[in-house]
This record gives sequence, structure tokens and C-alpha cells, in this order.
Amino acid sequence: MADITPDRSGHLEHGPQRIWWEYFGTGEREPVVLLNGLAMHTKAWYGFLGELQPEFDVLLYDYLGQGESSCPDEPYFIPNCCHHLTGILDHLGIERVHVMGISYGGFIALDYGRLYQERIHTLTLSGILLSHERQFEMYQDLSLLFYNSGPVAFEIYTHYLYEKIFGEEFLRALPAETLETMRQRFHDRYKDRVYALVRLTEAQNPFFEGLEERLPQYRAVQTPVLLVSGSQDRVLPLWQQEKLLDIFPDTRYELVEGAGHVVYLEQKDLFFPMLKAFMRAKATDFVMP
Repeated sequence: MADITPDRSGHLEHGPQRIWWEYFGTGEREPVVLLNGLAMHTKAWYGFLGELQPEFDVLLYDYLGQGESSCPDEPYFIPNCCHHLTGILDHLGIERVHVMGISYGGFIALDYGRLYQERIHTLTLSGILLSHERQFEMYQDLSLLFYNSGPVAFEIYTHYLYEKIFGEEFLRALPAETLETMRQRFHDRYKDRVYALVRLTEAQNPFFEGLEERLPQYRAVQTPVLLVSGSQDRVLPLWQQEKLLDIFPDTRYELVEGAGHVVYLEQKDLFFPMLKAFMRAKATDFVMP
């Protein structure tokens, strides 16, 4: 992946902060933005670019605390991530984009639909929820406990994380050395700035505060929505994810058997053809490939 170079890239200046973005394509095709999970960065998507190109251009960007973006030790806010995306689109002269958010990126996608639905062709969500769940709150509290308890605890967390997010089928097929490489890269990326994981995680608190008051705004989103869940997701059980079906008026639900929390990685040969079929149709009645 070292030889992969975006066609355009740069930093969006937002006050004192700088938001890193990368664009793959000529601008002649409709773009899709792939929204990072919590501990991801733009390069984590490089291995999947071929699944979308040349049919679609691809936009990637790092939130505050990720990759090549600024990493201040101060509160982060999910709506700001949406404003950053719109700033990037304006800079590139892009009027509308397909939005795909996985896990933490799903929070960004949800709020982008609420705040900027006029900029969206389609909205794809995977491994996400939009309801108050005590189990999720406890999972977040446990993650923060690991982050805030020093280097040894963070080292342990990097093992716990991968045990939690992948399905059994994927883990059994994944070579131990590959899993260790993934774990080590995550550890090395954040060992000197664990505070960024804390800030990113804490940004979920204001997202959920006042959720009931904002629900009518989500319900008003007319954009076609594709919700994709893994049948073995243990981070967000299916019954939590399925509550989204009562939120958006035009939603299609697809359950991927055998996948855990990271469907696009665990079942990429199913996920990306389905995503492309949805984006082509711009409608939830698309034909499965």
C-alpha cells in the first residue's frame, strides 16, 4: 500500500485545527466518502479502494485526533466532524456525495444526514445505533477505563479490542501474525496520544445528550438509507442496531451472516458489491448483486 497516492490531498484549515483529506479520482464520477471508525485513519481504507474505483471516486479524511489531522487535547464534537466534511466538499467543488459510515463513522454519518441531507446521494450505516442503551454506555465506560489507566492497561485493551470486534468465522481464518500486526499498528499509532482516543470517545456523550429532542430531525431525513449489520456483532447487538429501522422513513436492512462488527472487512466480497448497487440505484429497492 506504500505506493498508493491520492490524486489530490491537503489540509482543511478550520481555525487553529487542520483536517487531513485525500481524494482518489478525477472528479468525473460520483464520489463516496468512507468515514473512519474510532481508531482508523485514511490509510486503513487503501486496501479497499479497488472495490469502488473506477466506478466511483473516493474521499477520505481524518477526524481530529486521527492520522494526519490535528490532535489537540481538548473536547471534540461529532457535529464539527460533519462541518469539516462539508468544508472539504466545498473546497473540492463537490455538491453531493454518497456517505458510508462504519461504527464510530456511523455517528458522523448519522449527524451528517441530520445536518446536511441536501449534500447526500445515499447514506450507508454499519455497526451503529441511535438510541440510549445501558450496555453501550458500559462498553464506552470500560474503554475509557482502559485508556486512562496507563500503558499496561492500554496494551491489554489492544488485545481485548480485536477479540471483541471480529466474528468467529473471520478470526478463525485470520493468521495469528496478521492479527498481531493489526494490533501492533493500532498500539503504535496511539501509544503516545491515548488522550485522542479519550477525546474521540467522550465526543459520544454530547451526541447522545438531548437525543430525544433531535430525533424528529433524524426522522425528517429523506435520503435513502442502507443499514448493514453483522450477525455476530458483539459490540452492538442486532436488537440495538435494528431500532434504526424505526427512525429513517426510507431504509433497507441487510444482515450479513457470519460477520462481526466490521462487515466491510470481514465480508468485503459481499459488502462492496452491495454498496455499489445501492449507490448506483440511489434507492433502497436496488437489486442485490
